[in-house]
Parts: sequence; C-alpha cells; structure tokens
Amino acid sequence: MTEIKEEVFGQTKAGQIISLFTLTNANGVEVKITNYGGRITAILVPDKNGQLGDVLLGYDDLDGYLADQSNFGAIIGRVTNRIAKGKFTLDGREYNLATNNGPNHLHGGITGFAKVIWQAEISDQHTLQLTYQSPDGEEGYPGNLSAEVIYALSDENELSIQISAETDQATPVNLTSHSYFNLTGGTNTISNQELYLNADAYIAVDETVIPTGEMPMVKDTAMDFTQARTIGSGIAQTKGYDNTFVLNRLSTGLSLAARASDPVSGRQLEVYTTQPGIHFYTANHLDGSLMGKQGQPYQQYQGFTLETNHFPDAPNQPHFPSIILQPGELFQQTTVYRFS
Repeated sequence: MTEIKEEVFGQTKAGQIISLFTLTNANGVEVKITNYGGRITAILVPDKNGQLGDVLLGYDDLDGYLADQSNFGAIIGRVTNRIAKGKFTLDGREYNLATNNGPNHLHGGITGFAKVIWQAEISDQHTLQLTYQSPDGEEGYPGNLSAEVIYALSDENELSIQISAETDQATPVNLTSHSYFNLTGGTNTISNQELYLNADAYIAVDETVIPTGEMPMVKDTAMDFTQARTIGSGIAQTKGYDNTFVLNRLSTGLSLAARASDPVSGRQLEVYTTQPGIHFYTANHLDGSLMGKQGQPYQQYQGFTLETNHFPDAPNQPHFPSIILQPGELFQQTTVYRFS
C-alpha cells in the first residue's frame, strides 16, 4: 500500500513555500511530485538486478525548476503542444495567445500550468490531488477553468495520472504530463533504448512543427515503431523526433499506446492512455549547456517524452477531434505508466 510523505522543497522568489511529496509503494518504488507546476521530479524503479534508479530527467532542487525552460515533469495546460501563430477563433471571436516558440504558441504560453503553484491534498494517504484555478483571460484563453490532477502509485509499479477540468465558458483544453524518461537511470543517451508505438499513422508538420493536416502512414518510414526498434535507428533521418502519433484505438478506455525498454538495465515502461494521440520527443534541444541532476550536463537525445494528448493545433484544424470544452462538460484523461 502506497505511503505519501510531504516535505518542504523550497520557496519561490516571492517567498511562497513549495512542497515535495514522495509516494512509496510496497516494493520500494518511489515517485516524487512537487506542487510547483504539478511536476514529477523523480521516479525510482528497479533494474534487472533490483537496484533502484531514477528514470526521469530533472533537477535536484526547486531552483532548477524555477529556472527551467524544458517543462521537465510538468503538467502542461491549458493546451499542450502548438497553436499556429498563437491564434484561434471560437464562436466568431479571435483569441490571441503568446507566441513563445518561433511564430507559434507552445505548451500553454509563457507561464502556462507548468510554472504555477497547485493546491495539494493527500487523499486517504494513498493518492495526491492537485488543483488549480485558471482565471478567465489567463494566457489569453477564455473562461475560468478548474483543473484537477490525481496521482496514484500502485503496488504493481503503475503510476496513474488522472486529469480533469471544467469551465464556465467555451475554451480549448488539452492537458497532459510532460516527463522526460531515460530508462538507463544514468548518463547514457536514449539511442539504444527500444520503442514500440501502437500507431499506424502520424501527424505531418511543416518547418515550424505545425500540422499540415495530413496523417501519413508510418509503414516503411523512419516513423515506423509498430515493431519495437531502437530509438537511435531513425534519429539520423529525422534529426530527432518531435511528432504526434495517431494511436490505434478500439475503445475510449485505457489502451496500450507505447512500450519502451532498455536492454542494459532491463527496465521496461508501458504507457496506457485514454487519449487519441501520443507525442514522442527526443530532447532535440538539449546541447550540454543545461545542468541536470547531480550536476550532469544534459546532452541531445538524453531523454524522451511520451506525452498522451489530443492532436496539436486542433482549434485550427477542423478535421481533428475537437478540444473545445463547453460549460457543463468534463474534460477527462487518464494515463498510466507501468514499470517492470
């Protein structure tokens, strides 16, 4: 049965105290989460010899996260990924958002949900509940949005992330968790780690990573992970992955989206989700200048994300599934990371 411990993680420049919560299950697996950005800061899971290792990129202290530009471990909102030119039209009105990624809006804006303080509550000592009230007009989005994230760690080494949201005005919502994994638990790149994606198609993008509207099949391309293969086998052709894959879904419930494994450590990660897409990113922007945990410089391709979500730029892509949340509706998404 999971136990949760709370401690002080540090304080912001404005003097606000930030907490760090450690979830520990019966196997000794640990997940650390802070209410600053709802960030997962560490996941310690055993290798094939039973040795615990941290499989997440991040920082040793709060100061690292306060300065972070990579969204390590964060909850992303209101909308993950990109919105073209920071604009969308809803009910006849054009809304303008921050353009913080070249000409486009990325990951909810300048602050988004990754750099705000969430209210935390430990429920029955087994789950951690985080809530955030996003006011009307925040980052340019309409409506007051109430967001909730529930983290739970099972004795089967499954980390469940349940995200929900309600609004009092129509608004785009596409929330996700943004952790960077490296299953070696060390300083190796991810090139020799293997990946399977349950996706026969992906979303084609232009040079600014905005969808063209096309969904090509992955077969016989560097995008094909329908049979497990090393991540590094396609990096030369793609110059690193930054792509949303269209999941093969048979139902609206939880289904297998991805499986990653590391032959050296023996660790395996399976990702289950209720979402239609998964965004695979190979930390292409890291260049050795960023100092991560234990002072190690994070190099290009040192981690990968498997962000479960709706499709990018959905408000401007009429044939994509809608991400507009209406008053009286409930946004819900569940993702489970299963380690073995």
